Amino acid sequence: MKESGASRRFSRDEHIVVEDVNKRFGAFNALTGIDMTIARGQVAVVIGGSGAGKTTLLRLLIGLDKPTTGSIYVDGQDIVPLSDRQMNVVRRKYGMVFQYAALLDSLTVFDNVAFPLREHTKLTRKAIRDRVLEKLSILGLEGTHTRFPSQMSGGMRKRVALARALMLEPEILVYDEPTSGLDPLTSRMVDDLIQETRDRFGVTSVVISHDMTSALKIADYLYLLSGGSVAAEGTPRDLVHGASRTVKEFIEASGVSTEELLRHQQPAAVKYRS
Repeated sequence: MKESGASRRFSRDEHIVVEDVNKRFGAFNALTGIDMTIARGQVAVVIGGSGAGKTTLLRLLIGLDKPTTGSIYVDGQDIVPLSDRQMNVVRRKYGMVFQYAALLDSLTVFDNVAFPLREHTKLTRKAIRDRVLEKLSILGLEGTHTRFPSQMSGGMRKRVALARALMLEPEILVYDEPTSGLDPLTSRMVDDLIQETRDRFGVTSVVISHDMTSALKIADYLYLLSGGSVAAEGTPRDLVHGASRTVKEFIEASGVSTEELLRHQQPAAVKYRS
């Protein structure tokens, strides 16, 4: 019998644990029986087609919505019963990289990145400037602070969005369709950025995506959603070489050449859902 989160102790490595989460909108079951364990420092990718339930799951993970039933633990704390005020404290652990970057076009790169510090801290102007310029430099954006988003490429805007997400030093970075709307070369640059950010800052990364090429490259662990349920989970290698018909159909539809992408992946146990 599975031990519930309320009655067991979580290890430090269990950063995010989702237990039997269901979400209904009226008579529609958007998510059914979602179980996930995302390890600290891991890149976990939630992959699936349109209508699979990815956006609904994203909103639950960051506390913008609550499941109909089930629990979501962050550092061992169930965030489902928390009030808005309590949830605001938990959200400080998250950094969000939105689809299409979601930068404010009327602000410079500097002001976009400084925005979280001005809103949520009492740092001096000099301290904010030093922190912003340091982060821009680390992410290869040195000298761009006076530009506006419209003057930058899609890949550079993604880097600016990541710099902004890192300003409050989150433990968890959530990427919403990070390669959507980007050309293949820029998409692969964003993939590299996600991995580099994990390695440099030690963050736990949750990536919501429909891009199988990206997912197979960057994921330490994959969850394939289909019809609101987890159809399969495991490392990229094990999903590709497993027996799940849903996985095979999704890979074939994506037109992905898997062998080169998986050359450096390490095998691990894969779990399939009925």
